[in-house]
Amino acid sequence: MDLKKLIREVPDFPKPGINFFDITTLLKDKDGFGTVIDNFVEHYKDQRIDVVCGIEARGFMFAPTVAYALETGFIPVRKPKKLPWKTESVEYALEYGTDRLEIHADAVKPGQHVLIIDDVLATGGTAQAVASLLERLGAKVAGLGFVIELDFLSGRDKLTGHNIHSLLHY
Repeated sequence: MDLKKLIREVPDFPKPGINFFDITTLLKDKDGFGTVIDNFVEHYKDQRIDVVCGIEARGFMFAPTVAYALETGFIPVRKPKKLPWKTESVEYALEYGTDRLEIHADAVKPGQHVLIIDDVLATGGTAQAVASLLERLGAKVAGLGFVIELDFLSGRDKLTGHNIHSLLHY
């Protein structure tokens, strides 16, 4: 299945010069969505994965289903002030400024192998921040899975030493 045909490209969103890859058109296609999930599961099924972590917001669209198929739990990494209990956080750089992500302080146990899932690997800043946050809590990052990787932004370079699996490359 050609997944690229199921992704709508929106020029100049959210600002001029940005080409946005809209995955909502892939999500509504049962075969396309199933292909994404099956691909992640096939890639990681023989690896030790204790829990799957999804990055807000679009990582939430894939990570829980992958977790279910791998017979593990799901951990959300959220934007600030969205989690109701004690959190750990990480700040990371954006093109203009910084942002912050949070996870429940007891979300992972030391030594757990965590698979991180998100929709897009662009500059790598968000994924690197989540990986460092999990490692700070004592977890081992077992892999990072992305539906789309924007090769021209070289985000993979920030994730050296990690098992990265991207379904589509642009």
